[in-house]
Amino acid sequence: MDVDGFWTLIEQSEQQTSLRAERVAWLEERLSAIPAEEIVDFAGWWTLAANRSCTWDMYAVYWFLMGSGSSDGFGSFVSWLIGLGREAFETVADCPDAALEVPQIQHVLELQRSFAEDRATRGRRRTGRRVMWTREEWPEFELLSYVSHEPYRKATGLDVYSLYDVLKARGITSAFPSWPDGECWDFDDMEELVRRLPRVARYPGVVEPETSTG
Repeated sequence: MDVDGFWTLIEQSEQQTSLRAERVAWLEERLSAIPAEEIVDFAGWWTLAANRSCTWDMYAVYWFLMGSGSSDGFGSFVSWLIGLGREAFETVADCPDAALEVPQIQHVLELQRSFAEDRATRGRRRTGRRVMWTREEWPEFELLSYVSHEPYRKATGLDVYSLYDVLKARGITSAFPSWPDGECWDFDDMEELVRRLPRVARYPGVVEPETSTG
C-alpha cells in the first residue's frame, strides 16, 4: 500500500459512514481483507503522518483549541487531524499556523465561542438555550489510531507489539505518546506566539486586546 492508498482508505471511511464507531468498524473490515504486509504499510503511513504533527507549534494549536492539554490528548487530537483527510492534514502538518484555514477547525472554534457566550448568558439570567458538544464533534479521535491492530492480529496471529517491531525494522517508530521533540516554548509569551503562530494569535480570544489607560 502506498501513501495514496492510505489516504484513500482514510477518506473513504469518512464518506461511507456517519458515526465514529461505524468509521472505525469500516476501516477494520477493509484492513482485515488485505494481506498483513499491506496492513503494516497502513500502520507505517499512519505513524509517519502522526510524527509530522508532533511539534510544539502543533501542540500550541491543540492547546488553544481545547483551552488546555495533555500528551495523551494531543495524540488523540493528531488522530482527529489525520481523520480529516489528506487536504486538511497537509494544510496544517508542516504549517500549524494555517489551522484556521481548515473548515473543521473553524467549526470547533465556533463551538467554543458559542459555548462561552452561552455560559456567560446563563451566568446572568436563566435561559432555555444551552450549547452542547457531541462526541462526534470533539476534536479528538483516539480509536482511529488503533484501527490496524485487530486486523494485524487476525492476519498474523501476533499481538500489536509484533506490529511495532515490524515497523521498527522498517525504521519507523512513533513519536507518541511522549511530548514533542525539541525545545518547548511558553504559550503565555505573546511575543513568541505572534512570532510562531501569527494567524492563530490574531484569532479573537487567543490574545486579549490591550485596554487603553488614557
